[in-house]
This record gives sequence, structure tokens and C-alpha cells, in this order.
Amino acid sequence: MLTAAATAKPEIKSAIYARPPIAVRSGPLPEGPLGLMGAPMRFARNTEVYGEDEPAEYLYQVISGAVRTYRSLDDGRRQVIAFYLPGDILGVEASEMHLTSAEAVCDSQVLVVKRSSVMARAEHEKDLARQLWSLMVQELARVQQHSLVLIKSAEERVAGFLLEMASRCSGNAAIELPMSRQDIADYLGLTIETVSRTFTQFVQSGAIALETSRRIRLRNRAALSRLNV
Repeated sequence: MLTAAATAKPEIKSAIYARPPIAVRSGPLPEGPLGLMGAPMRFARNTEVYGEDEPAEYLYQVISGAVRTYRSLDDGRRQVIAFYLPGDILGVEASEMHLTSAEAVCDSQVLVVKRSSVMARAEHEKDLARQLWSLMVQELARVQQHSLVLIKSAEERVAGFLLEMASRCSGNAAIELPMSRQDIADYLGLTIETVSRTFTQFVQSGAIALETSRRIRLRNRAALSRLNV
């Protein structure tokens, strides 16, 4: 559900959709197709941004923090589909309903834009239409790439994840992971014990160094890359 206030009760969900998001003051808006169109909102850690099977009325761009999308399986398990970092856009759907749920991984600020407004502008602005098309292609590629994870070993999955996060962050040797080990496990289709054990193996082999529980230094990218082939 679009959460204008984190304390909104389930029984008033329809009323929340009926009113626009509440804007908050922020710094410069992000670049891209949504930057000049949206209202920034703050979401506390683990707060729902939108829910599975709810109307896809808005698009979202992460300004700060991180957002995860996921689906709940019939047996109660959770499959994390993607992590969205600052600059990333989520909520892009081929249908009128969300296929996943989205939650703030940590305290986050997200730009919220009415989907109908974006589509109306795209009808008259070719550059915007091209950016939206590119965004759809990127999302499809992300899903296809993630589907390959399930045929890899635990070491290959974790190595690939670390390299993915490094490529999406500042490019420094050290990366700050906003997500928990459980988030990573649910993203990679592993148990949290396997993820923790694999991190330990990488530390012992000299491939990475754990500066804190969330800050990881990649000491041997070549070794990680060989695992990720």
C-alpha cells in the first residue's frame, strides 16, 4: 500500500489510494524521467511502499536508502526479487496491478509519481518515452539475469551478489550493504546460515574483508569474478 503515514490501518486502504502522497522537504531531486514530476516521501525501515496485487498507480525512484521487492510463497517463505538503490526506479508493471510487494530496507526517501501523469507526458515527449522503454528493458534484463542464480552454487551466488552490489555502488573497493544477511539469503535462494558461512569462507581465502557487519571490502575481485563466470 502506498504509505502516506506508516500508521495507516488496513481498513482505510481505499482512502489512502484516493489522496495524493504527502511530500516532504528534501535536497535536489534525482535525474531521470521522474525527477521533475514527483513528490518525495520518507519510509521507515521495513515500511511497506506498496503491496502485491494492489493497483500500480504510482512509480517510485529511490533518492536515499534502499528498497526491496519480494513475493511471499505459499509455504510462508519470502523470495526477494530485487534491491533498488539510489537512482533506481521501481513499480514498473506491464499490467495494472503490482506483481510484488515493496518495502524499505532501511530508512529511505523515495520519489513518488502518479503513473498516469508519466504516461500522459510520454505520449508527447519522445525522450521520456524512450527512457521509459529503456527502463522496461532494464527490468526485464534484471529478472532474466536473476533467474540464472538458481543454477549456481552458493559460492557463485554470493560472489555474484557482491560484484553486483560493487558495480552499483560508488565503485570503491569497500561497499556498504544496506540489506541484512536474511535479505541476501532470500534474494539468492539460500539459507542465512549458508550466506554467513560463505562470507566466512571468502574472508578466510582473502577474497573479502569484513570491516563491519554491513561494510565489506573486496580484496580479490579476480577470485570473485572467477566464481561468477
